[in-house]
Order: sequence, then structure tokens, then C-alpha cells
Amino acid sequence: MENLEKLEENKLKVTKASGKLESFSEAKLKKSLSYIIRGYENTVDTDLIVNQLKLEIFDGITTHDLNKALIMVTRSMIEQDPAYSYISARILLRQLYHDTIATEIDWSNLDTLYRNAFKGHIAKGLELGMLDKRLGEFDLEKIAAALKLERDYTLEYLGMQTLYDRYLLRESDLGGQIIETLQGFWMRVAMGLALAEPVADRNDRAIEFYEAMSTMRFVPSSPTLFHAGTKHPQLSSCYLNSVGDSLESIYKLYADNAQLSKYAGGIGTNWTWVRASGSIVKSTGIKSNGIIPFIKIADSSTVAINRSGRRRGAAAVYLENWHYDFEEFLDLRKNTGDERRRSHDLNTAAWVSDLFMKRVEVDGDWTYFSPEEVPQLTETYGEEFTHYYEEYEAMAARGEIKLYKTIKARDLWKKMITMLFETGHPWITFKDPSNIRSPQDHVGIVRCSNLCTEITLNNDLKETAVCNLGSFNYATHMKDGRLDIDLVKKTVKTGMRMLDNVIDINFYPTSEARTSNMRHRPVGLGIMGFHDALYQLNVNFDSEAAVIFADESMELISYHAILASSELARERGAYETYKGSKWDRGLMPNDTIRLLEKSRNQSIEVTKTGKLDWAPVRQMVHDYGMRNSNCMAVAPTATISNIVGSIPCIEPIYKNIYVKSNLNGEFITINSYLVEDLKHLGLWDYEMIGLIKYNDGSIRNIPQIPQHIKDKYKEVFEIDPRWLIRSAAYRGKWIDQSQSLNIYFSGTSGK
Repeated sequence: MENLEKLEENKLKVTKASGKLESFSEAKLKKSLSYIIRGYENTVDTDLIVNQLKLEIFDGITTHDLNKALIMVTRSMIEQDPAYSYISARILLRQLYHDTIATEIDWSNLDTLYRNAFKGHIAKGLELGMLDKRLGEFDLEKIAAALKLERDYTLEYLGMQTLYDRYLLRESDLGGQIIETLQGFWMRVAMGLALAEPVADRNDRAIEFYEAMSTMRFVPSSPTLFHAGTKHPQLSSCYLNSVGDSLESIYKLYADNAQLSKYAGGIGTNWTWVRASGSIVKSTGIKSNGIIPFIKIADSSTVAINRSGRRRGAAAVYLENWHYDFEEFLDLRKNTGDERRRSHDLNTAAWVSDLFMKRVEVDGDWTYFSPEEVPQLTETYGEEFTHYYEEYEAMAARGEIKLYKTIKARDLWKKMITMLFETGHPWITFKDPSNIRSPQDHVGIVRCSNLCTEITLNNDLKETAVCNLGSFNYATHMKDGRLDIDLVKKTVKTGMRMLDNVIDINFYPTSEARTSNMRHRPVGLGIMGFHDALYQLNVNFDSEAAVIFADESMELISYHAILASSELARERGAYETYKGSKWDRGLMPNDTIRLLEKSRNQSIEVTKTGKLDWAPVRQMVHDYGMRNSNCMAVAPTATISNIVGSIPCIEPIYKNIYVKSNLNGEFITINSYLVEDLKHLGLWDYEMIGLIKYNDGSIRNIPQIPQHIKDKYKEVFEIDPRWLIRSAAYRGKWIDQSQSLNIYFSGTSGK
């Protein structure tokens, strides 16, 4: 009441950045808002914002806190209209300008101030020893002139806040002053990625990379955004390694993984080589405690690492489901039982053979072994694995194997599904297709996947597989209700070049990671905004048209990704282990479906061919080889999708309205496509907002909404998960790695 009285009497004071006090001016605030809401004048209620703000401010409030209060007011209104998300972002953007350009800004001269600030920020980063000194060798006048300031206004609030809090370069990692603007951020990353280019080409390549990122057509993964252009450019996303059956190997793994996590990498580790509980350790003659106590240590080590000061450590542990300790492995994520045999922060994943699935189908038996007694099981897959597995079963029956246990395959499958239903773990990943379809089957085994199950690369004790990720954004490639084919080609070609550059620029925390990445040069070009594209096409997710679009659009991306890698091979040379690879043998990803059919002795019900003429791609690969052993992998894209404002990766929208929580706070998220359609129908008002909130985001039980709108805007739990699987299957034949695929099941019974 006292503050309101002071407002009415024009006595409430605001403390400026200089420390000077001035009276709060409603007229000045409204004038400022009139600039901020440009383009949304017919949607945003300025009076409503101002009146709500009056309830939030106090005498002596600083301009910084006044700005924060204004953001809090407008972000609370996002549920009324997605326009308020852009308004909140613009208010935060103004704060960023004050932080990075000047406390008092001459807005009429912003263009010059912005470009000068960029050059100053590069100089500051170099002075502080944060940036690679080669960034100072660019033509900064030319680079600064290429910045597109208007693109600052394309971000929604969640994206803006995420960049502001976690991605923009600061004077120190302990919350120091921000030293880059939004466009400066995209350009710093672009310049960092251009360092692999010849000196004469670096300026033009940096601008090319900047154009792809700042328009949000292609966005690299978070480690690349964090570290490109810095003194420690650890740009890779994922690491896959294995732990050997010795204390030396186990404790080396802890140290290696700590280094990989330190620089923001996500890790997947194969633990199948480590002997099971009850087996004899030859050097001591005592029984082993198995893998569980060691995984517990790995869990604690993972939690202790804060990745780049911006993310918690994250890792996954993989175990083949014939391992004698597998049933205890299933229980690792349970919230009950002996805490010394639980790992609440490590993700667990089962590495499953086709043989096991066939045993489940026929209600057959399944036998657990300890790996030191069955050494061929970790080194084989497909028909060869089946041969050795059956031989080991026969040996066990003859008493020639000491440690084994036989159960019904269906009983184990039920336990796996039950744990997945109860805890979300262990994820189920498939050993045989990962190896049978791998382009690198001539030089090793795929022993596990990564933190998100989309990476399928060889690894062993000498090589830690590394994958370098970035994602193509469907949402920015739609034009006049269709996919812009020429723009897709342009984006994919640029994206593949950026990803290939990562390999040469990258800081490698371990020698095993460097060895692997330099030999094979794998990258993972992924996708996001798939459901955004379906909305723009007016295609329902649970339809054959969506499956066809998944198929045809991924073919287009695959075509140009493989072609781009081969063109890079012509320019830079093929990767070291190209000879003998599937590429060298003339096999494209879709060709490998027939190999999988042969191994399984059953038909896979997807089409094997596409609509494009692949002859030029095959000829190019034949003539020049490939620059990269692998080209594509569909990662989850959670954070970068937040930044660009798209629906993550290949998934349907989670809810039409909900509150998203992450390390940056809580954010209202609303389906802007739905809002626009309801506006066109004259149905968007406060009553409709209330009904959607009452139904927790779902619109299926709101009688006012037409059925075709209800069908279009089903939430993820309202879509039969078989549609996600069908789209993934048809998309997957074009991908040389894999896809991170979630199954959303709305039932309350695991049966």
C-alpha cells in the first residue's frame, strides 16, 4: 500500500546504474514498452503489464531489478499468448545490451555500438586468455559487418534465458560479467569452427557458419557452443569407452571419465568385460564382488563432476544381458534396497542381442555367464554370436563352465520391462543391428551406445569413440507449406563441414579419444523440430502421411550429408580406415537393411529404396571415398531445441501447455501453433485458456474445439507409440548410426 501511495504521489524512486535516484515514470515505461512490443501491438496489453508491474516494485528499486520485475510480469502472461514469450525475451535482451554494450545506450546508434562491442569483446576475451589467439587474426571489421542484429529478436524467452544464463561467454566461470552479445555468441562459435579452414578462407567460412546458426537452421551441440573459439575447445558431445577386467583398467576408467565429463562430454561405458560376482580372481584366488560395487563408485564420480561449470556430470553404463550380474544391474536405479548397490545418477542400459529376442518369442531358455569364461560373446554378433552362445550353453550343460545360471527368457524380459516401467531404466538397445549396419564393421565392434543411445561407434581399450553432434532444424526449412529442398541441401552441406572441422580443432581429454576420432572421423548430424514441420504441413503425427514425410525428408538429409562428406573427402582426403568399410564396398545405409534381414532370417517391413537418384552419390563415394566414417545420428536436442524454440528432435509435442523446469528455473511453454489455429477459429480467449489448463494441456475433452483440431494437436501420451516407432523405422533406414527414441506409454499398468 505504501508503495502504491508513493506511485500515485509520484514519489517512488528508481536507482539508476550510476547510483542516481529518479522518480518512477509510468509514461517513460510505456514509451519503452512501445518499442519492445513492436509487431505485437494488437496482441500485447501494455496497460495490463504496467498495472501488474506496479504491484511488484518498491521505493529505491534498481533499474536492473525493475527490468527483472518486468520480465517476471510478462513471462507470467505467456499462457495468455505466445507473444508474451517474445516480449519477455526482448526485455531480457535489453538487459543484455546494458550488460554488454553500455549502461546508457543511445538507441539511435545501436548498430554501430553493437558492432564495436563485438570487436571489443573479442579483444577482452583475448586479453583475459579465454579465447584462442587466432580469433584476433580474423578481419574483425568484415566479421562485425556480417552480424545481423535483427536476429536478436527471433528468440523466445526460454531460449534467451538459457543463452543468458549458461552459454554466453563470461569473464570467469563463477558468474562474471558477460562479454558477448547474442550475435557475437553465434559469431564467436562460427569463428572457432572456422579455425580448421585455410587462413585465406576463414573469414568467409565463419560468416557461412554464422548464417546457418544465427538463422537457427543448424545448431551444434552444447559442448561446441560452450567452447568453440576458447582456449580449451572440447567441442565433442559423446564418448563411448570400455572397461577391462582388471583393477588397473577400472580405476583408469574413473580418471578418464572424470576428464571427459569435466569438459561437458556425455559418456557411455561398456562394463560387460568385467567378471561377475562369484568368479575367481586368479591373482588372489578369491571370489570377485562383480561389477555392482565398481559401478557405485562410477556413480559417485559422475555426480562429483560439474560439466564445464554449466551441467551436471552425465554418463550411462551398458551391460549385455547374458552377464551373470545382469539381474542386479537391473536394480541399480531402484529407490529401495541396499544403497551400497544402487546408482541413482548413472543411467543404465541393456545391450541386447537378436538371439535373446528370439528366445523371448519362442519362450526359450536364457543363460547367464561370467565374461572371462565366454570370451567370444563380447567379440561377436549376429549369426556368429548365436553359434558361440549355443556352444557355451552346451559346455555349461557338460559341466565345462563354472559360473552360469539358466532362466526363462520371458521371465528376464518381464523383469527388464518392469524395471523400465518403474524406474525408466535400463534403456533397451540392440547389439546386432548396431553392428550389422555399422559402416565400420571391418575394424572393430560396437560394444555399447552413448548417454542417449543414438551413437553406435566402435570402441575398445585403445580407442574411446567420440562423436561430434549438431542438428538440422526442420522448423526453419519450411516454405509455403513444404520442405525447401534447396535450403536443406545448403544447410546440410554447411553443417557437415562444421562437424568435420570439430574433429581437427577439438581438445581431447584422453589420448584414446584422440586416436579414435582422428582415425575414423565420425560425426552425427541430427534433426529437431520434426513435429513443427508436421504442424506447418497440416499433417497429424499419427498418420501414414507423417511416416512418409519422416521417410522422404530423412532420405533428403541423408543424401546430402553423405554427398557432403564425400565432397570433403575429395577436398581433404578420406578418413584413415575408409578402405574395407561399407562405404568402400558400395553400401549405403538403406542397403544394410537387407544384411539385417539376412542375419535375422526374416523380413523387415520397410521399403528399401527411396525417391531420389542415388547414382551420383554412389559414384562420388566410389571416386573419392568418405571424409567421415559416420554421418548421422538423431540425438535428443533438449537444450538446443529450447534455444531455437522448436519441438525436440523426432518427438511429438509433450503438452500443449506446461511448465518446463531446468537448471535455469521454471518456464511456461505453450503450443503456438494451436493458439494460432484457435485464433483463426475465434476460440482463443480467457475461457479457453482456463479449459486447456484445467485439462492439463489436453484439448480432447473440450467440446468447443472441432475434431480435426483435436486430432492435429494430440499430446505425446495421446498418440499411439507405434506411430513413433513406424516413423523411426522408415527414417532409420537412411541413418548410419541410430536414433534416440522414447516410448510414451499412458497406461498405469505395466502388463
